[in-house]
Amino acid sequence: MHLTAPATRRTGVRDTDGMAVASFVLGLLGLLVLNVVLGPVAIVLASVALWRGTGRPGRACLGLGLGIADLLVLAAFLQADGTLSWSL
Repeated sequence: MHLTAPATRRTGVRDTDGMAVASFVLGLLGLLVLNVVLGPVAIVLASVALWRGTGRPGRACLGLGLGIADLLVLAAFLQADGTLSWSL
């Protein structure tokens, strides 16, 4: 006797799709503000989403690329200014 209905689709796909979209959004926001925090978070979320087999691999790859771009922008600002602040 089974008390639960059989799964009609793979479990966790919705979670990984959300991770892919979140990595994209955080990577995009990281280009504007808090790139020291949002860049690594976008990279981790995109990597986990790709590793788990997301249904949106394009978004995850964009999130990964934007997260790396966030860190490159941070490195460029550090090289140019020598500080983590945005003071003028």
